[in-house]
Amino acid sequence: MRVMVIVKASADSEKGVMPTTEEFAAMGQFNEELVKAGIMLAGDGLKPSSAGKRIRQEGSKRTVIDGPFSETKELVAGYWIWQVKSMDEAVEWARRCPNTMRGGGELEIRPFYEVEDFGDALTPELREKEQQLRAQSAKR
Repeated sequence: MRVMVIVKASADSEKGVMPTTEEFAAMGQFNEELVKAGIMLAGDGLKPSSAGKRIRQEGSKRTVIDGPFSETKELVAGYWIWQVKSMDEAVEWARRCPNTMRGGGELEIRPFYEVEDFGDALTPELREKEQQLRAQSAKR
């Protein structure tokens, strides 16, 4: 099963405070363990919301909203995409993650939908088109 591990933002991450050398090293070691175990598919840190934009969709209308965004606890500072056997395995790995958020951090683990989750709504034709799009995007 694939999961996204969402690293929640903190006041420091929203200010652009970078981890210390020791914290970078600890996170690098953790990422190396994930790769060696065949768990980590992707992962990155995100710049503060002040560097971002939101697009609000209302019917056919689109409104661009510049960051920063309020409610730090609802923002994302980074992510991983992991391939795990179960949610329990994902939790085990997440518990080992170094805390680079001074004052405390929070991780959220969310499973991806898999093709079989969509049932009959995903017809064989739509399924084939989806697989073609995934193959094309993987080439980039």
